Amino acid sequence: MTNHVHLVIEPGKDVSTVSQLMKRLAGRQSALVNKLERRTGSLWDGRFKASPIQRDEYMLSCIRYVEMNPVRAGMVVGPRQYRWSSYRERMGLVDKTQLDYDTSFLALADECKQRRGKYKEYMQQSITNGEMRLIRTALQRNKLTGNARFTDEIEERIGERIESRDRGRPVCE
Repeated sequence: MTNHVHLVIEPGKDVSTVSQLMKRLAGRQSALVNKLERRTGSLWDGRFKASPIQRDEYMLSCIRYVEMNPVRAGMVVGPRQYRWSSYRERMGLVDKTQLDYDTSFLALADECKQRRGKYKEYMQQSITNGEMRLIRTALQRNKLTGNARFTDEIEERIGERIESRDRGRPVCE
């Protein structure tokens, strides 16, 4: 993408590692570009957005959303053509250097070749409007990407209401 980056990352036990990663990444990228272009100031506009993902239900959907983003933007015909896509590594088109395969991806099949075949089929299925709306809304609002059960579980765990709601008062019937 020309104006943004999507990362699907797991923070591990310390959730602050995502914030620390993004801070360092922004700082290093700004320093490099500022040096090359003889400029000053921050490079990125605004804070990063994050959405915790319900692994079993939505992880593959989120990965597909990210890997199909350049296709939806009309930059390439398929995800394999986009130079920066993790799809290329996931499908074995380039050497494995960056990705740790998620359990959702690994669960597609025991054998690597079968797994890649099933993933290719999955990628060819279109993202439903409901999935697309859920992922986009979660990203824009920094909310959870998951179903109601997942939201309830997280609310109980942290002791706060985090349910995604539309703006304004509910409509009375």
